[in-house]
Amino acid sequence: MARRYHHGDLRQAVLTAAVEVLGESGPAAVNLRDLARRVGVSHAAPAHHFGDRTGLLTAVAAQGFDLLADTLEEMPPEPDLLEAGVAYVSFAVGHRAHFEVMFRADLLRGDDPDLRAAQERSSQALDWAVAGFRDGSVDPVVAGAAAWSLVHGFATLWLQRALPADLGDDAVAAARSVAGLLVRGAHPPSG
Repeated sequence: MARRYHHGDLRQAVLTAAVEVLGESGPAAVNLRDLARRVGVSHAAPAHHFGDRTGLLTAVAAQGFDLLADTLEEMPPEPDLLEAGVAYVSFAVGHRAHFEVMFRADLLRGDDPDLRAAQERSSQALDWAVAGFRDGSVDPVVAGAAAWSLVHGFATLWLQRALPADLGDDAVAAARSVAGLLVRGAHPPSG
C-alpha cells in the first residue's frame, strides 16, 4: 500500500520503506522505483539522496550500525561481555532487516564515510564490552573475534531458524544461555 510523502524528511521516508521491503522480502527485492512508489514521490527522488540501490543499502547498513551502537551504549557503565552479547542478539532479532545487510560487503559501498563512521562507532562499543573479558593473558583481537563470532553466529542461526528447537522461542534467553558458556569458561566461578 503506497503512502503519500508530505513535506518532511524524504531520505528517512525512503530508508523506512527500504527497511520494510527488506523485512518482507530481503535485499533482492529492494528497488528505488518501487520505493518511490511506496512513499508517493517521483521515481527519480530517491536517487537524489542515495544515487542508486547500492547507495541506499549502504545507508540502511550505516543506520543499522548506529542503532547497534545505540543499543550497546545503553548498557550499564561496567563492561559486561555476557550482557553485550545478549544485547547484540536482541538487536539482530529486533532489527532483522538492518542486520541482514550490515555485513553484506557485496551489497555495500565499503568506503562510504557514513558507513565507516557507524561501523567504527559500533566497533568501539563492542570493544568496550569485551574489555571486561580481557585479563592480560588473552590477545584483545582474538578475544574480540571470539566474542563477536559467537554472538553473530548465534544471531544469524537464530534468524535462519537453524538452531535446535529445544532452545525455545525466546532469542534473548537462549543467547544468554549459550553466551554464558563462553563467559563462564573464560572466568570460571571461584571457590
